[in-house]
Amino acid sequence: MKKNNIVLVGGGSTWTPGILKAMTTHLDQFALNRVVLYDVDAERQNVIGEFAKILFQEEAPEVEVAYTTDKEVAYRDVDFVFCQMRTGGFNMREQDEKIPLSLGLIGQETCGPGGFAYGLRSIRDMVEMVNDVRRLSPDAWILNYTNPAAIVALALDRIFPDDNRILNICDQPVNLMRSYAKLIDHDVNKLEPTYFGLNHFGWFTAIYDEDGNDVAPKIKEIALNGGFSPVDAEQRDQSWLDTYAMVEDMLKDFPDYLPNTYLQYYLYPEYKLAKLDPHFTRTDEVRAGREKKVFAECARIVENGTASDSSVVHNDAHGDMMVEVAASIANNLRKTYIVIVRNDGIVANLPDDVMIEVAASLGKNGPAPYAVGQIDTFYKGLIEGQHAFEKLTVEAYLEGSYTKALQALTLNRTVVDAKKARQVLDALIAANKDYWPELK
Repeated sequence: MKKNNIVLVGGGSTWTPGILKAMTTHLDQFALNRVVLYDVDAERQNVIGEFAKILFQEEAPEVEVAYTTDKEVAYRDVDFVFCQMRTGGFNMREQDEKIPLSLGLIGQETCGPGGFAYGLRSIRDMVEMVNDVRRLSPDAWILNYTNPAAIVALALDRIFPDDNRILNICDQPVNLMRSYAKLIDHDVNKLEPTYFGLNHFGWFTAIYDEDGNDVAPKIKEIALNGGFSPVDAEQRDQSWLDTYAMVEDMLKDFPDYLPNTYLQYYLYPEYKLAKLDPHFTRTDEVRAGREKKVFAECARIVENGTASDSSVVHNDAHGDMMVEVAASIANNLRKTYIVIVRNDGIVANLPDDVMIEVAASLGKNGPAPYAVGQIDTFYKGLIEGQHAFEKLTVEAYLEGSYTKALQALTLNRTVVDAKKARQVLDALIAANKDYWPELK
């Protein structure tokens, strides 16, 4: 089995320890020669980088581990790029959430005006990353977790239409699958999903067990009668518990399919707005919770010189999916994952240029998506409206168009009102002047 060289972009992320642990756990499937962490924030990355060296020394000493802020070092001679960058960091995420909330709109990092702002920031750095990787490692696979994945995927498809080694993925469908499996006391690895939608905007139409039985009706029944919570509920902040609990409401109103949890913001914007605290948002929660815990634990590990007793290096869906997707591609395993690809007829009654999220088998030539066919009017209408928002957002970036930015936000189901759209757009322009192109 070939030993792969990996660069993890966003090496200072709180999610990095989970990805690193997944790498050491899955060495039998995905052999490693070198792992390099890359981040523009040296201070954040230093703690995680030193933790990484200790973890690999204990669990995979044959693997070379390094960290750097030099992209010329990071991207040279790599087989896979694992990308999870956050342009602007938590300071700008806080603005994404609090500016809309201050104006009476949903404040969320990937949905609505917050997702719009984050998307415009992400595009520039993602395009730069792809160009740098292609210059230094032309054949590398780029596996992208960077949010908002729907906007990023659409922009990359528009700018690099012939690059077949960029794959945008999201771990939320996997998180949901793990939670469904726990709900029915079943091995998640023996469940096969069918799914369609956009990123953070989709539905499971069926979930088959190893005998070919659709267990989705059973999952719906249990969720409707007993509620729904994430598989790792004890490790989740309260906002995530509230998010999963909304599945019960969505199933009561729209029982056809099992929904992605992010749909709550689009289906119930007024209700969700009433539940959000404009002074203490998800960013504050993360800073006080996961952020504080991860960096304190990594610092403790570095000080003690061992990761053997650490609670921060547990496996999670975020890390496992990234590594397993890479393994399926590298070893031509053709396993099924839910990924983001250009539609091109997968959903027959949607435009070809939609970046659709569907189940696909993954091998050495990338994803082979499974056809969905026609979808019903309600779901088609929702997706077409959301795609129009995403497409206009990308065009606003590429053309520097204020009008298209305003059109995008007016179309978004969390905004709708054009006067509110203009108000929040102007506020976001002021906050993002160092990151966005000028919109005229």
